[in-house]
Amino acid sequence: MPKFHLGLSQIPHSPSMEEDQHHSSSSMSFLSTPLIQTPKHQPSPKPQHKRTIVTTLMEAATFTSTSFKEDTYYISHLKSSEKKALQELKKKLLSSDVTSQNASMWGVSLLNDDVVADVLLLKFLRARDFKVNDAFNMLVKCLVWRKEFGAENVVDEDLGFKELEGVVAFTHGFDREGHPVCYNHYGVFKDKDMFERIFGDEDKLNKFLRWRVQVLEKGIKLLHFKPGGVNSLIQVTDLKDMPKRELRAASKKILSLFQDNYPEMIFINVPWYFSMLYSMFSPFLTQRTKSKFVISKEGNSAETLYKFIRPENIPVQYGGLSRPNDFQNGPPEPASEFTVKGGEKVNIQIEGIESGATIKWEIVVGGWDLEYSAEFVPNAESSYTIEVEKARKVDASEEAIHTSFTSKEAGIMVLSVDNSASRKKKVSAYRYFVRKHNNNTPSDMQLSLK
Repeated sequence: MPKFHLGLSQIPHSPSMEEDQHHSSSSMSFLSTPLIQTPKHQPSPKPQHKRTIVTTLMEAATFTSTSFKEDTYYISHLKSSEKKALQELKKKLLSSDVTSQNASMWGVSLLNDDVVADVLLLKFLRARDFKVNDAFNMLVKCLVWRKEFGAENVVDEDLGFKELEGVVAFTHGFDREGHPVCYNHYGVFKDKDMFERIFGDEDKLNKFLRWRVQVLEKGIKLLHFKPGGVNSLIQVTDLKDMPKRELRAASKKILSLFQDNYPEMIFINVPWYFSMLYSMFSPFLTQRTKSKFVISKEGNSAETLYKFIRPENIPVQYGGLSRPNDFQNGPPEPASEFTVKGGEKVNIQIEGIESGATIKWEIVVGGWDLEYSAEFVPNAESSYTIEVEKARKVDASEEAIHTSFTSKEAGIMVLSVDNSASRKKKVSAYRYFVRKHNNNTPSDMQLSLK
């Protein structure tokens, strides 16, 4: 007996699904819809690291930026001239009245002749193209500022701003190389009442800046400061809806504080006017400075972030699968990544679901604007296919879908994303869990990741 969809209308079961039922119960595969060839799925593929990528799509200009590749900080990897510059900087530090008594930051003494101090000193040297005097002056100014600002102790202060935590600036997860990622979103300040509460006067602005430094200093505590380790943060700055005129003073102070003192940046959801400005001043920047910026036009945030960060580490508001409390119980479960080409429909088949089992899944497509559906196909020929989630158009702004289904018989779950109405290729990710049914207490149920 053929299987049918259960719904307002009964539609014959797809022949392509009939043909793929020979897969083993533990397998996972893509099903090809008629006349459309879908890519072969490889769960959790190894990250691909490219040294050169086109990262900006501008309305008036396009530029290519070298993707950020952190220096190893191994002394053996330095050129002879760079080794010499490092030794000269150490001598200047030891002989300087300014630094001889107070040359430490982030709990690291810069006067120690060890690899940890070398990592920090090399950061300043690289920021100034290994020009010793320039690096020394920059380092002195940074030390003076940290002392006056009280940067070493700011992480322990209670500055308030509970309403901004997890919204305006927050450290969340890691990139593919293990760097902590700090997200910044100033669009909330388009609300005039919110803007007045935070930036209403000079004292309020300075308190906000202190809180913003606090967030960054907490992220820096996750760094290794050792050769071959994770020695930089990634800053993701979302400029969407940011009131540029009102935040001009705040933005200027924030950039002044962070410039050269804090690590690389990725800008996402960039308005057209920022892209235009960057295209104008980028010819005057050094290649190293430009390599700190990866600019993505609004609407391409997921595609840009997936190049640097795995989807289970990307917040749901940016096209990922990560929710605010996901890190409370340890590292997130890995997701499988796939690409939906323009004009293509992809079916994800999850096999081996036993009778009484509960399957929970999450799925997301960057910039959705396509059709999604889910159905359960029982193994028994006499049974009917169940329409778990009716086919619907998913808006571009919608976050990851997170849902579940408990089966009454063994079968297969099929998740479908239909991009046939678009020509645009879209990055996508999903993960699922199966909780098997037994007669024991709920705590004895088995949780499995596929």
